[in-house]
This record gives sequence, C-alpha cells and structure tokens, in this order.
Amino acid sequence: MRYGATIEYDGSAYYGFQKQKNGPTVQEELERAISSVSGKTVTVIGAGRTDSGVHALGQVIAFDLDWNHGTQDLLRAMNAKLPDDIAIECLSEKKAEFHPRFDAKRRTYQYHIYNQSIRSPLSRLVSWHVDQPLDVDSMNKAAESIVGQHDFATFGQSPSGRSTVRQVFQANWRAQDGLLKFTIEADAYLFRMVRSLVGSMKVVGEGSWSVEEFIDALKAKERDRSAKTAPPQGLFLTAINYQ
Repeated sequence: MRYGATIEYDGSAYYGFQKQKNGPTVQEELERAISSVSGKTVTVIGAGRTDSGVHALGQVIAFDLDWNHGTQDLLRAMNAKLPDDIAIECLSEKKAEFHPRFDAKRRTYQYHIYNQSIRSPLSRLVSWHVDQPLDVDSMNKAAESIVGQHDFATFGQSPSGRSTVRQVFQANWRAQDGLLKFTIEADAYLFRMVRSLVGSMKVVGEGSWSVEEFIDALKAKERDRSAKTAPPQGLFLTAINYQ
C-alpha cells in the first residue's frame, strides 16, 4: 500500500529534508520511525527538498508499506517514534502511482523577517532579524514584478541544470506585529530561489535598491546580480497543491 502524509517539522537541527552524508536529515528520521514500528525498510519520498535549517508546515511525503492495521494506528505509532521536532499531521492511503513531487501543481513558501530594533531570542530560529526599518510598500512593488512567468536565473539555479523559467502565481508581503511575512506560490522553484528573492527585496525595503533596480536584476538573468541570500531559518514550506 502506498501512503501519503502531510508533515510538519522544525528544520533547525537538520541538514535539510533529503538524506545525505553531512548529518541528520528529516528523511532519515521518518524512515527510521517507519522501520521501528513496522520492522521493514522503506524509502520516503518528499514533495520538496528543503535546505538545511528550513522548516515545513505542509511538506508532503509518500512511502510504500505492508501494514495490517488502520492508518490512524500507523500515524500514532510513527509520531510516537519521531523526535519532538517532526510530526505527522495527517496520513491516508493513496493510489500506487501517487508521487508527492511529480504530481504537485503548486508549492507555497513563506518567509519571516523579524523587523524590530531589538532582537527576539524566541524568534531567532524561525525568522531573520533585521533591525533596520523596512518599507513594506516598496517590497510589495518588487514582489508584484515577479508574478507571472519569468526566467529567474538571477535568483537561483535549476536543480536539473535545465530551464530556469518558473511560473509565480502570487507573491506578497504583509506586516503583522513587527513580523514581515512574504508568501510566494509557484509551480516550482530554483535552488535557493525564495531566499535569494527575499534577500534582494530586503535591500529594496531598506532603500539600497530601487524597485526598478530589482526589476533590472530580474531581467539580467545573471546569478551575481542577486543581493545576498537570506538565511534559512526564516523559510517555511507551507503547502503543496495537487489540484
């Protein structure tokens, strides 16, 4: 049986989602939990390969398992074996051909900037502290310019080495109690695309770049035209849309 699940995790302690040699990953912990409750070795497939330190509220995974009990029993058993910073939010049976990555139509990310003069110790692992006031209106004008189909070569590298053209369906900033939240929904992303966009919109917000300079950087399609990439801890994978 193929199972699909939506998971949430704090990526602070992990070298990203995908299994690698450098250190612990979310995929490893998931596979270890499933093996512990079932006695079987499985491979977990993820919808998005989040980087080291990046979090998720709506990551989707799939795995194949012979399980003779109900899905809720499997969910509870896995959560009992997972570390405190990873949790299965929901789990269900899927068609055998379901693939969380290749079947996805849209992916939504959110980035948090803690925009206050005094740093917040409780926010340090889930946001980027920027003490200089940022102009959210200018940042939103820059965000508006990336909606639609564009070549985002300035802001990332293609994981497959092929096209750097992506379709962005929405991109906007909103301020809430000193926290600036950037939401972006696209069909797919380049490597470090969201963090590079955020880093470049941040310099627009502080006045180092104009909105026109941001647009010129986008049109240049040259990786070195991006501003400094935003740090990973403020980034969240929030939703995967299969419709």
